[in-house]
Amino acid sequence: MANINMANTAPKCDTYLLVNGETLLPNGVRAFIYSVALAYCFIGLSAITGRFFKSMENIMKHSREVVTVDPHTNSTIVKHEKVWNYTIADITLLAFGTSFPQISLATIDAIRNLGRLTAGGLGPGTLVGSAAFDLFPIHAVCVVMPRAGSKKKISDLGVWLVELFWSFWAYIWLYIILEVWTPKVITLWEALLTVLQYGLLLLHAYAQDKRWPYVSIPLARGDRPEDWVPAEDTSVDYDNNYDEIGETVPGQTEDIVDIFSVHSYSNEGYHHVPGKDVEESSTSLTVKNRQEDAVTLESSESRKTDSVCLRFVRITWNLIIAPWKLLFSFVPPYEIAHGWFAFICSLIFISGIAYGVTKLTDQISCVTGVSPYVIAFTALAAGTSWPDLVASKIAAERQITADSAIANITCSNSVNIYLGIGVPWLVDTMYNFFVYQKPLYIDNAADLSFSLLVFFATSFGCITVLVLRRVILGAELGGPRLWAWVTSVYFMILWVVFVVLSSLRISRVI
Repeated sequence: MANINMANTAPKCDTYLLVNGETLLPNGVRAFIYSVALAYCFIGLSAITGRFFKSMENIMKHSREVVTVDPHTNSTIVKHEKVWNYTIADITLLAFGTSFPQISLATIDAIRNLGRLTAGGLGPGTLVGSAAFDLFPIHAVCVVMPRAGSKKKISDLGVWLVELFWSFWAYIWLYIILEVWTPKVITLWEALLTVLQYGLLLLHAYAQDKRWPYVSIPLARGDRPEDWVPAEDTSVDYDNNYDEIGETVPGQTEDIVDIFSVHSYSNEGYHHVPGKDVEESSTSLTVKNRQEDAVTLESSESRKTDSVCLRFVRITWNLIIAPWKLLFSFVPPYEIAHGWFAFICSLIFISGIAYGVTKLTDQISCVTGVSPYVIAFTALAAGTSWPDLVASKIAAERQITADSAIANITCSNSVNIYLGIGVPWLVDTMYNFFVYQKPLYIDNAADLSFSLLVFFATSFGCITVLVLRRVILGAELGGPRLWAWVTSVYFMILWVVFVVLSSLRISRVI
């Protein structure tokens, strides 16, 4: 791996990504090419996240038959109960799955770092930056997602408070082991304790959901839908008030999960497609026309309803993403094994893309001279957090409560520390312990700790506004359009503050 020069003008980079001929190009040209390739990888992450979310929906729909006998009439009663608990699904399937790009990237970085006594900065930098991206820009998107000024609030405040506690404790814990307990050193036991706390999060959240005595917060739970993702939010009239929905794009499909399919199931050109057509189109996609759909640049519906300009944009976009669509068309249909095969295959694809992202980041750092840590908590954090944004956006749009949209944000932050940093550090500390009898040294501990302090300060401002929205407006998401957009802009300002201050610290300006 090439040495990183922090000078304004980077030296000639002798490493290459695919072919040796890359080194003949000027650094500026190579930086542009690698940056475009990195952006294309992020598009791929967004694409596979849509399939991942759909597979998770099918997993959540799985129910089991429970047979009981009425003690009074001796008649048999058959009930169908959901296999998955809502809270556990949010923390495991949703938060873990959407955080998998960051976890994969950090773990790959740790494996590449084996044999060194110092930890790489790519993984931790990405995960701390991802926490900021999750908390600020994703909240900024979700708060404006409810349509036509409708409101969506958290139905189970107790579970959210538990998740919020473990999210903040994760970063307090990280600061303690970096600066207080064993400064600039991570021991095997610290790494192991970090990972085990993910299990404590699951146990505590489940206890709160079930209202176990002594360990749960005595807060009543609001109404919650029977299905994790309802087929349609009946509280909103999707046929009207499109002029009030600033985020609606002509030609956007109602099947927002499969965002990379050219087939339009509804809301195509601001009208509904009949239910029968929806069923036939969906069946054809999941059984026999998956590869054909991947290489189709325009559907028959869009030819009839869209303008020439919109058709050109759609064809161009579908041409750009055709390779991703063709690759991901080999993800098994969601109906097989309740969606588990599609879920696992989606995670495998995410890991592959994450590996490509690490290689591209190395090259960008080499040819530009920019610190890998700066790239990690800015570009990489935003790019690898894109699945979090897509999943939270989908949940904010489709669910009638704000639980999963906000739970994905808070739980993803916990997962980022307990697993995203804990697992890679556990790999490195175990190797160092058994091979060298040494701990893992953190060279950039001071920069990481400073970013944590800035994150604490800005996150307090974010959570305070969410609480005020609940008290004043009655909901965390949605509400009057003006105030929704004001809140969104405020969250984005907090993110900019975090990025700017962290960058200035790494550049030794402050």
